Amino acid sequence: MFKKILVPVDGGDLSTATVARACTFAKEAGAELVFYCAKPGYFPAPFAGEAMFDDMAAYDVFRNAMDKQAETLLNSAAQQAADAGVACTTRSGECAAIYEGIIAAAEEEGCDLLFMASHGRRGASAFLLGSETQKVLTHCKIPVLVYR
Repeated sequence: MFKKILVPVDGGDLSTATVARACTFAKEAGAELVFYCAKPGYFPAPFAGEAMFDDMAAYDVFRNAMDKQAETLLNSAAQQAADAGVACTTRSGECAAIYEGIIAAAEEEGCDLLFMASHGRRGASAFLLGSETQKVLTHCKIPVLVYR
């Protein structure tokens, strides 16, 4: 039924559990996985005291740290897929809004399902922190399977 499944990863415990479950699901469905890690953009405060903040070295350090973190997370997910005997690819991308990056990656990869975690926040924490999963559900035209 599903042939290509996008699985966002963020390194949290629930994300790690979701990767394991997605591997099982993909193996049973005969599908390929695409692991995606969204990297936040670098938006420093425009002013530091009264001086303009324009430090390219800070930008480079931030970018390198985000690239390394994404590589580590994606390599771990790819290893889990290999151990489960599931074909996969990995990709990451910088995005201002994580949910937009997830949707764009799924569309660009031609995925027919998103398999993602939900932290299950309720009440004030859901309102204040928001939910990337909820935003994906609201804006995505591709089916989404939510794992909790």
